[in-house]
Amino acid sequence: MENVQVKPTTAVWLMISVVLVALNLRPSMAAVGPLLSSIRVDVPLSFSSAALLTMLPVMAMGLAMFFGMGLAKRLGEHRSIVLSLLVIGLATLSRLFLDSALELIVSAIAAGVGIALIQALMPTLIKSRFSTDVSLFMGLYVTAIMGGAALAASLSPLVQVRTGSWRIGLAIWAALALLALVFWYAQRSVLPPLPQAGSTPRESFFSNRRAWLLAIFFGLGTASYTCVLAWLAPYYVEQGWSEQNAGLLLGLLTAMEVISGLVTPAIANRRQDKRGVIAGLLVLIILGFCGLILSPQHWSLLWPCLLGLGIGGLFPMSLIVSLDHLDNPRRAGSLTAFVQGIGYLIAGVSPLIAGVIRDQLGSFEGAWWSLTAVTAVMLLMVLRFNPRHYVRHIR
Repeated sequence: MENVQVKPTTAVWLMISVVLVALNLRPSMAAVGPLLSSIRVDVPLSFSSAALLTMLPVMAMGLAMFFGMGLAKRLGEHRSIVLSLLVIGLATLSRLFLDSALELIVSAIAAGVGIALIQALMPTLIKSRFSTDVSLFMGLYVTAIMGGAALAASLSPLVQVRTGSWRIGLAIWAALALLALVFWYAQRSVLPPLPQAGSTPRESFFSNRRAWLLAIFFGLGTASYTCVLAWLAPYYVEQGWSEQNAGLLLGLLTAMEVISGLVTPAIANRRQDKRGVIAGLLVLIILGFCGLILSPQHWSLLWPCLLGLGIGGLFPMSLIVSLDHLDNPRRAGSLTAFVQGIGYLIAGVSPLIAGVIRDQLGSFEGAWWSLTAVTAVMLLMVLRFNPRHYVRHIR
């Protein structure tokens, strides 16, 4: 598949629309953690059960990745993203009327499916429309994803305080989906369809060892993201912080993710071998978790900053390294869909494991230690990503 060239003005509006769409890919999950103690007053949830609110949508994201590209081929990428935004918006809005844990979990799963369909399509779109600066635009896209998490984590507790309702704190983000829908729908006349690959069947990467390595690496890195998203605020509430301050701390972490998500790909864009950059990000994550465990009340702003800088850069870099393996946008999109599909299935289990550890040990520290060990393993894995060998691993 050839790259599709778009006019500069069109490219600007398309990128603005992509950013607005990306802002909707985390609020349905990020708003839950800061409001969890209030939710548990009205809805009986153990920490293990509450983990399902993050785990199941992430698992749904993983499973939906595998049919997202097929759906886009039938409906077209523009209509597929319109449909996905509608699903996310309706699932989010439905939380105004939910009274049980099951209903809350179903809304989370529905949002996860909509999120996955968008995430399956966007790497292909960016690779084809912005082929000369893939790292920069992937960084902007992923940064917007984390920016949506920052907004939800920071503002949802404030909305709850002002309205007296955690349901409004969760449901208000449907307005963001509506805004994105308006902008994205306006691109229908200027967004040319992706060229089709003729009768060639969609490539499968299930038998490719490098694809599995990339998927496991992405999944382990995203496990840190999903666990922090789910449990950082409850961890600090247990340390004696208010819900609002704990939410602001999570907002600070996600703000650092936004900064790193912008800066790190811009730095990495100048070099073919990105292993040094990724290793530096992993070291930041290890330091952040160690500080969270050993000194949560001292330098309490530093540890979320380190975690945010590390996780925020690692997320786009994991996808960029996957895209770098292939020049053809459609093949690269299929690879990243596989990487995200398997990766989100791996990452989806992590909040549940952390919740079980919390229920069994009475503290989240065991979960933080486990994630520290996982990140150390990733330092060894990153040595395998030598760009000189990409062609040999994925022909």
